[in-house]
Amino acid sequence: MFTGIVQGIASVIAISQGESVTKVSIELPETENLQIGASVSLDGVCLTVTSINGLIVDFDIIEETLQRTTLSDLEIGSEVNFERAIRFGDELGGHILSGHVMSAGLIHSVIENGEGKDISIIAPPSLQKYIIEKGFIAIDGISLTVGVVNSNVFALHIIPETLRMTTLGAKQEGDAVNIEIDSNTQTIVSTVERMLAEK
Repeated sequence: MFTGIVQGIASVIAISQGESVTKVSIELPETENLQIGASVSLDGVCLTVTSINGLIVDFDIIEETLQRTTLSDLEIGSEVNFERAIRFGDELGGHILSGHVMSAGLIHSVIENGEGKDISIIAPPSLQKYIIEKGFIAIDGISLTVGVVNSNVFALHIIPETLRMTTLGAKQEGDAVNIEIDSNTQTIVSTVERMLAEK
């Protein structure tokens, strides 16, 4: 489980294709007490550590994950948001995330707003019913609050600290981003749909 409070930016240093998985080597900002088998969020996708060599950590990515997320676009030199799994007693500064990205969206516009930015994102049809104004959402593993929702496009207001600590500051119109909907929102919407169908 994660909180969506990104701990830094990590860099891709190697990618190799196996028979059933793609191995990605990432240089993390820190690996203190990180162990093989631990969960790490990269751009919001929960991955399992397979090996550690100093700051270089390897992950195996299956085909389904590549198809659902932006990890299929990774190249050597790509930067990703990095978060270690929460531990008992950690402060929950964002909202609870599973790291199970549902789909990718596309950035519709990026507008400078003082020191921050206003970013709007086009949501895929399968996720639109879950996106509500002032609801929680995770974009590339970042816990954010939804602004105005207009049909299939929703707004995000990004503060300078988030731009500094994450890859959002470098995103441009047309870039793809990973989306994870808050699990409570998913549950409520699905429950109401089921109840209405039964009536």
